[in-house]
Amino acid sequence: MKTSKYLEELRTQSVTDLQAQLVEAKKELFNLRFQNATNQLENTGRIREVRKNIARIQTIITQKERVAQ
Repeated sequence: MKTSKYLEELRTQSVTDLQAQLVEAKKELFNLRFQNATNQLENTGRIREVRKNIARIQTIITQKERVAQ
């Protein structure tokens, strides 16, 4: 289970680290979409994976912020 290990890793990070990782994931998604538009992207499934990772990161950030309140 690759995603469960990824989630464990996300949960151990601080909110600032998660936000930095979120920015990097959004940049990667932009680059993947650009490559897809110019027909240079070979693995189109990567777009879906990065989108889901962005959602996971945002969910963990929200959970941590709610616990902090």
